[in-house]
Amino acid sequence: MNRAQFLRLMAGGLAGAWLAARPREAGAASAGYDFWFTRLKYDSGDWDVDQRMPANLITSLIDYTNLRVDPEERVLSLADPKMLAAPFCYLAGHKLVEFNPAERRNFERYVRNGGFVLVDDCNHDIDGLFAKSFEAQMASIFGARAMKKLPNNHPLYRSFFKFDGPPATGFELNGWGDDLVHDYLKGIDIDGRLGLLYSNKDYGCEWDYDWRNKRFLAEDNTRFAVNIVMYALNS
Repeated sequence: MNRAQFLRLMAGGLAGAWLAARPREAGAASAGYDFWFTRLKYDSGDWDVDQRMPANLITSLIDYTNLRVDPEERVLSLADPKMLAAPFCYLAGHKLVEFNPAERRNFERYVRNGGFVLVDDCNHDIDGLFAKSFEAQMASIFGARAMKKLPNNHPLYRSFFKFDGPPATGFELNGWGDDLVHDYLKGIDIDGRLGLLYSNKDYGCEWDYDWRNKRFLAEDNTRFAVNIVMYALNS
């Protein structure tokens, strides 16, 4: 099942039931959006980070693609079944990640049945609290060997713009934590489809700036975000 089939299934089942009762979401669905940015709220840790990042990602999708994009970020609890209908979810933080039973159930169901989650470690530290606790959660849900490094020829890096691998960020080599530039991303494949993309590179902070400052960038650093979304929607 690809993600397009997943969304049609969800729209016809669970999503249809709750959309009928929620005016704003029903309006969004009837407007025919191809993409809406969904941030996942979870009980442990600090989920509400990088607050300007979604607007920059959304703007780049509008600038570079023909997608019909909802201009507003949506925030949903990971424990809320409504998140199962999202085409793309984002989860980030600095602190402990310890899913409660409802969060764990929805995360597993979403990833196994065609969803896509971008998870970003805001500590950019492979030995930090977020990294260790989140990776432990994934091992307990999907198995100890489920999360693997992505090769630099992965389709993600060619889904819109062309990259030789994951772009570095300005937050990696700064004396914090492991003090390394991470030359890889990790992910979990489900039936040959990437359902989880996991980063210790702190892309959320890299893309978290006032939109008026974008003109000062030598190269638009949100182009990789476009790749991530296009892969999520089309794989």
